[in-house]
Amino acid sequence: MLSWNSSDVTGPIFILKGFPGLEYVHTWLSVPFCLAYLVAFIGNVTILSVIWIESSLHQPMYYFLSILALTDLGMSMSTLPTMLTVLWLDIREIQASACYAQLFFIHTFTFLESSVLLAMAFDRFIAICRPLHYSTILTNSVIGKIGMACLLRSMGVVLPTPLLLRQYHYCHINALSHAFCLHQDVLRLSCSDARINSVYGLCVVIATLGVDSVFILISYVLILNAVLSIASREERLKALNTCVSHVCVVLIFFVPVIGVSMVHRFGKHLSPIVHILMADIYLLLPPVLNPVVYSVRTKQIRLGILRKFRLSRRF
Repeated sequence: MLSWNSSDVTGPIFILKGFPGLEYVHTWLSVPFCLAYLVAFIGNVTILSVIWIESSLHQPMYYFLSILALTDLGMSMSTLPTMLTVLWLDIREIQASACYAQLFFIHTFTFLESSVLLAMAFDRFIAICRPLHYSTILTNSVIGKIGMACLLRSMGVVLPTPLLLRQYHYCHINALSHAFCLHQDVLRLSCSDARINSVYGLCVVIATLGVDSVFILISYVLILNAVLSIASREERLKALNTCVSHVCVVLIFFVPVIGVSMVHRFGKHLSPIVHILMADIYLLLPPVLNPVVYSVRTKQIRLGILRKFRLSRRF
């Protein structure tokens, strides 16, 4: 293990962990992780290509789905390099600059996912509660501005964290808890007064994930209120059916986030493997399952995929 103090001009070197006590089966453990990354990559690229090819899918709902797919690709690719080098090659050392860059991208894509899910909830609200104004409210220009605002917001709230971490001294054994870098994990190794970073991190989580989840909930309360006012039972079911996929991906994202928070807060007595698995699930589950949910639940996406593969077989 390596440590660092203020006289070390090269900066700290952090030690990544795989699965403590299971090092002898890391190669076997890499198989399900590789499959998960492969499914995430193929699924999200397929969603993007189908929406790009099918002109009938050039609508606000599918534009937001494209942004979600890009976010999922970014989230999975952020953890891929260090995860596989630890499991395959047993390379555990990571330079501070690389670690800060990785945690920046991981947290940026996490908050971006939350922001995009909120934008998709707004899309469903407009489609059901203001159907006559749907195309005039959610124009291509407005969707582009929403996407850019989500990206700038996510990058803006995360950017101060690596900048502050660079100023701290690390005079303990710099062993991280996972096979990738996370803000709180790096922060706990600092022997400087890190209260600013700790408080800032908590405020960011509340202002992003907390606020987004509340507004998503409010959107669906308003949607349910509008749907229940529809006289026809078939029309009510049809309206609700357009929201099922989005509700599923919201749960896929927020349930693991809540699980990680609960384990971190109340599960200090649990095995380190539990904490590691929860963090892996929280970062890998949405990229893997989101394209599956939309492929299965959304008829237009499903038909687009079938047409795409039929064309591929012809050539």
